[in-house]
Amino acid sequence: MTDARTLALVDDILALGTETSWTEFKENNADPDGMGKRISAISNAARLADKHFGYMLWGVRDEDRALVGTTFRPSAAKVGNQPLEFWLSQRLSPDLPIVFKEVEHAGLNIVLLEIPAATTAPIEFDRTAYIRIGSATPSLSDHPERQRALWAKLQPYVWESGLAAQFITSDTVLSLLDYVSLFELTGQTLPDNRAGIFDRLETERLIMRDVGDRWNITNLGAILFAKDLDQFDSRLARKAVRFVAYDGNNRADMVSKRQDGRKGYASGFKGLIDYVSGLLPENEHIGRAFRTETVMYPPIAIRELVANALIHQDMSITGTGPLIELFKDRLEITNPGQPLIAPERFIDSPPRSRNEALAAFMRRMKICEEQGTGIDKVVASVELYQLPPPDFRVEGEAMRCVLFAPRRFSAMSPDERIRACYQHAVLKFISGDIMKNASLRERFGIEPQNSAQVSQVISATLARGRIRAADPDRPKSGYVPWWA
Repeated sequence: MTDARTLALVDDILALGTETSWTEFKENNADPDGMGKRISAISNAARLADKHFGYMLWGVRDEDRALVGTTFRPSAAKVGNQPLEFWLSQRLSPDLPIVFKEVEHAGLNIVLLEIPAATTAPIEFDRTAYIRIGSATPSLSDHPERQRALWAKLQPYVWESGLAAQFITSDTVLSLLDYVSLFELTGQTLPDNRAGIFDRLETERLIMRDVGDRWNITNLGAILFAKDLDQFDSRLARKAVRFVAYDGNNRADMVSKRQDGRKGYASGFKGLIDYVSGLLPENEHIGRAFRTETVMYPPIAIRELVANALIHQDMSITGTGPLIELFKDRLEITNPGQPLIAPERFIDSPPRSRNEALAAFMRRMKICEEQGTGIDKVVASVELYQLPPPDFRVEGEAMRCVLFAPRRFSAMSPDERIRACYQHAVLKFISGDIMKNASLRERFGIEPQNSAQVSQVISATLARGRIRAADPDRPKSGYVPWWA
């Protein structure tokens, strides 16, 4: 059996001339326990060496590193009654997808084991983590300096640096990625030669060199600039944005529109926002601010909430991606993963993202706001439109943001009025001001003679513990958030 990438890998490993911390040569030795320990050690050492994979290669003579072939046949090997590969996988943790590859090289049987580098925690074999030091395979805990270094490497490891496509030609890279959008969105001049394009793609960590003059596309490159996410595996394709519009206010109502996104987040963002905006109803009169026809929801709020859903989702949750749902009375935007910040602190807290490279790229392309001001602008624009306050809530393993259609103050629920009061107090505080009865009255569009209605809302919000008096000795001087 032959495999082009495996043969190229074998040649590259042999070209090293000697073993490294993340490669090991064997001729025929296939002791299962020793193999398990070395897999743990090589996986951990590969992460320390900033490699995506480590390797064990059978068919190489120890004395002179000559290629001599091997009698080892992993497909036929068993430990007790269990296949070797299954036996190893049961004893390695966290789960490590190892694959033996048997190939014919120069007429000789060669076996290559490709070992993914550790990602979330050191790889253990039979509950012990190992590390490579020279040709030795000691317990990782016996070398605390290496253990600390490994954890330091693991902490920033993120989904973005994983591989979406592997061992592909340069032509395939250009066919899969909308590289023109990269240069347009970042304000760079498109190079007039292929070398310049690939140099930029590699510098931006959208692609990586593989063996045999081939390339890998990173998850970051695919999720941002894929021409068609369906051309990648299902784990990535399911991260495409879905849009559903309903004829009523419930998911049981008939679906009037459904659109499954296929482009990468960056190259497809403008088209997505234009599509959603084109389906939004218009409102003839919204409070004091607008007396002409305008879209029902603030465009900046939609843009920021969609961008946040893309950036802050938990990419490790498979089978689901960002979802935009349009009902008659609201717009819901949902992304997989619980937030890293409590929803009540979204407005004032600095941004935290699981996907830092993705977030930095989106901000750099001006797809979302810098320095965490996006949610501030969402709430401020909702106040300007005098809509009910947006609702940021955790539902199971997902985060949902809800924008509500226009409703008069009298039609808002007590919880909505309290939430609006709290959000208004936060906006005032972070702008260096203090919420007062007059400012909240203006936010709700209530006439001065009805200020008692606002006083009731403030009292209810105080009772709920969401705000407090800015000056305890002068309770009527204004109010600030409870945490201020």
